[in-house]
Amino acid sequence: MADALLSPTVGATLWVAAFAAGGYSIRKIHIKTEENKSFIPLIGVAASFVFAAQMINFTIPGTGSSGHIGGGLLLSIMIGPYAAFLAMTVILLIQSLFFADGGILALGANIINMGFFSCFLAYPFIYKPLTAGHRSQAAVFGASITAAIFGLQTGAFGVVIETLLSGKTELPFTTFVLLMQPIHLAIGLVEGLITASLVLYVYKNSPELLDHDLQKKSAKVRKIIPVLAILALLFGGLFSWFASDYPDGLEWSIEKTAGTTELVVPPGGIHGVLKSFQQTMAFLPNYGFKHTGEIESSVHTGTTVSGLTGIILTLMGISSVIILISFIKRRMKRRSK
Repeated sequence: MADALLSPTVGATLWVAAFAAGGYSIRKIHIKTEENKSFIPLIGVAASFVFAAQMINFTIPGTGSSGHIGGGLLLSIMIGPYAAFLAMTVILLIQSLFFADGGILALGANIINMGFFSCFLAYPFIYKPLTAGHRSQAAVFGASITAAIFGLQTGAFGVVIETLLSGKTELPFTTFVLLMQPIHLAIGLVEGLITASLVLYVYKNSPELLDHDLQKKSAKVRKIIPVLAILALLFGGLFSWFASDYPDGLEWSIEKTAGTTELVVPPGGIHGVLKSFQQTMAFLPNYGFKHTGEIESSVHTGTTVSGLTGIILTLMGISSVIILISFIKRRMKRRSK
């Protein structure tokens, strides 16, 4: 979501909600680095893969729209919902600050819509029950698709409700929701197929990875790390060249409803301040080089640099967060003895 879709009150409220969900995740996550030395690198590489994968918009045939995976469900299945939510928060923060992808006022909304619904609703209430006790390939496949669709549908409906509460009269509720839900149903189906394919690969090669009791994780988990790393580099550095040029599901729905993909907000105020700040911070806006008055040598070069930079920032960011959490919790545990 862009900042123009939200009022300051709604944007701030969702920032608080995202902060609370992050605090809850920090409290719930338990990592013992001495016994699970492969888990922190796994979190970093998995999050980097999701960052790279989000750069690739796929065309939704017959609609003139496109979509990309959210990644919250995939991360929840692989690293657990609490680490997944923190990873999604880091990904969205990096995208907003350094690539001007998603607004700063809207960051809380994006974290809730793309992180909370997938990690704390779709995963525990859809995916886990459907795979409990019979983790067959068919069960994993069906659960991944169903949960991905649920996550996208709830996230899309969240966007509609948030714009309604923000008083965006350009986006009347009925019209907006009737466009948002079907297009994100299609996007959710594709994300479900991608998620199911990756989870089935993990299921066949490192089934221990699907066990979120960290005490039971074995060294075999390490086998998946180089695979995800290679996929991240390919997606961010090469495959991102071929992303669809069609507007994504949200932009498409806004254009069909309001006649433009971008709503105009009055200059000044909190929207103006945050826009100016974002323009200063984003050194690779829209995943490309800033215009300097000179002809860029290659659009692909800017995309590749953006992808690789984002992968590195995500890897460093989420790894640092998890290591810091682990360190603080160990210190607190020692002091309590």
